[in-house]
Amino acid sequence: MSIYEKNAPTCECEELHNEVIEKKKREMPDLSTLYDLSDFFKIFGDSTRMSILFAIDGEPMCVCDIAATLGMTKSAVSHQLKILRQSDLITYRKSGKNVFYTLADDHVRDIIEKALEHIKE
Repeated sequence: MSIYEKNAPTCECEELHNEVIEKKKREMPDLSTLYDLSDFFKIFGDSTRMSILFAIDGEPMCVCDIAATLGMTKSAVSHQLKILRQSDLITYRKSGKNVFYTLADDHVRDIIEKALEHIKE
């Protein structure tokens, strides 16, 4: 048993708090929504995708520039950009032969900033 397990508080009561249980059951998202939410956070669970999101935050960038910034191949960046596009986390605009990527909206930035704030606590 680790030190954390020894010192972890445990509930020794046998009483159920039915009002709380019923309230939480009503508030709980349906299973499909929970799966979607879990899949959403899996996208953020990849350090390469997180690097790309940081790179394009506030400054639209093309694949070549992202690849050079992150020291990756254009192919590897393109693969991750496809996943981010399919998840509606990024958007793009074409300008001649160039395609510039940026965060889809402020919600994406907010999620990243909140997560970073939590990690730095």
